[in-house]
Amino acid sequence: MQNLRADLHVHTYNSDGLISPAQAVAEAYKNGVQLIALTDHDCSFAYDEAKAECEKYGIKTVVGIEVSAYAGDVKFHTLGYAFDANHPDFKSFYSQLFDASFLRAEQSLCLLNKNGVRISLEEVLPYRKNPLSPMHTMHIARACAAKGYCNKNANRFYDEYLAYGKCAYSCIGRPSPEKVIEVIKAAGGITSVAHPGRIDMPAADLLALIKRLESCGLSGLEAVYSTHTVTETAYYKELAKTLNLLVTGGSDTHILGRGRKIGTPVFYTDDKLAEKLKI
Repeated sequence: MQNLRADLHVHTYNSDGLISPAQAVAEAYKNGVQLIALTDHDCSFAYDEAKAECEKYGIKTVVGIEVSAYAGDVKFHTLGYAFDANHPDFKSFYSQLFDASFLRAEQSLCLLNKNGVRISLEEVLPYRKNPLSPMHTMHIARACAAKGYCNKNANRFYDEYLAYGKCAYSCIGRPSPEKVIEVIKAAGGITSVAHPGRIDMPAADLLALIKRLESCGLSGLEAVYSTHTVTETAYYKELAKTLNLLVTGGSDTHILGRGRKIGTPVFYTDDKLAEKLKI
């Protein structure tokens, strides 16, 4: 089976990215990527457009998602691939994610207003490009930055107001990684822990959690990731081998021309992963 250069972690304007599926695919092709997965937060709407664009360029794609899961108070994003987005379990799960995103937004907006940031839901909605997609915290941050808060810097606004422990943080309705694994598996797909090197958890606790999730059906670890160090990459590759998990990789690109680049770091599928991705 041919091993393909892949980027299995890219975001579009269907969640918190600022690029279209078509732009993502064109950039992937330009950078020598042969397989791309668009993994928007909590939704998979980019897939149909990406598939059509990939056919034009002769590259491959699989349906993808990055679910903003939490293990207690710790962000534990979980990637899903090659699942049936029309499966009843997934559709029900997506409905829950969608509804919860607006409950979080309402709580965050209420807290912002109590803390001197004047912003309404109506002002945030234009920053959500797809009306079928969930609300994302970065939509709020961008709307507030556009009003002049934090020197019009959305990332700074997020860090100062919306991040964990800040005055307008909300985690209403966030699913556990166990739930994500259960749903994606039921829908015929596979799961991988996103950027394990960025998970804010003591190493021993993280290892114990990954082992527990493996027993629940976790498929892989995103060992190859844009901000992982050489040491982290080697460690998570070895851990995946020890636990008989797949190794996945991706750039986590959100914006073109700034920082992360689609296709970087260089990652190739192996036969095992290609089989599970059904490519």
